[in-house]
Amino acid sequence: MSASPSGLPIIRGDALDFYLAQGYYRMQQELFTCHFVPFGKHLYTAHWLRLDLSRVEWGPEQRRLLRRNARFAATVRQFRLTEEYEELYARYHASITFDAAPTIEAVLLGGEAHNAFNTQVIELRDGDRLIAAGIFDRGERTLAGILNFYDPEYRQFSLGKCLLLLKTDHARRLGLDYYYPGYLVHGYPKFDYKLFACAAATEVFDNVRGYWLPFSWEVVNAHSAELLDEWLPEDLRGMVDKV
Repeated sequence: MSASPSGLPIIRGDALDFYLAQGYYRMQQELFTCHFVPFGKHLYTAHWLRLDLSRVEWGPEQRRLLRRNARFAATVRQFRLTEEYEELYARYHASITFDAAPTIEAVLLGGEAHNAFNTQVIELRDGDRLIAAGIFDRGERTLAGILNFYDPEYRQFSLGKCLLLLKTDHARRLGLDYYYPGYLVHGYPKFDYKLFACAAATEVFDNVRGYWLPFSWEVVNAHSAELLDEWLPEDLRGMVDKV
């Protein structure tokens, strides 16, 4: 399901806020939502997340990671696609073990010349060297994290998690209400890092009833079971037999 912004010069901030609150998210130049996602030969349930920024508190792990990476210069700027970003993303893409779009252009634009979103980026640099970038969209009262990528040579610094914290902190400094990091996937832990910022302040969307609940694995397990039992088409059930 998608809501296309075609014909509009930009998605207004309040409109983005509204769709994010309904469990929608950006895909290239559209907003979409889904109940299921495929990885390999299997189908999994998707569970959309947001952080209530008024409730976020750093724990010892988060503070330690931010202290460790304070040596790197962080800059927030309006996003403009450059060769430097694409070259870094290409190195990152070659190092990962999960499916991802081959280029930043494919993630954000999909061949379109105009970006309909108010897109910004947090850069991390070691001296002059770009080592990580976190792309996000600004709403009026929200921030939506779109893409994090980093130099594989700096893997030991957990820069993906660091960017998650930096986006959260940037949204708090702006006085926003919610940060939307995307979804996690039941039974597929590669997306569980999105809970790292503050699990206690995280909410998960019940896309059957249309409201947000405090995050817990019990809620996710129950929601996943309901989606698989009542919403998955019969001809796709074989894809979840081994999940």
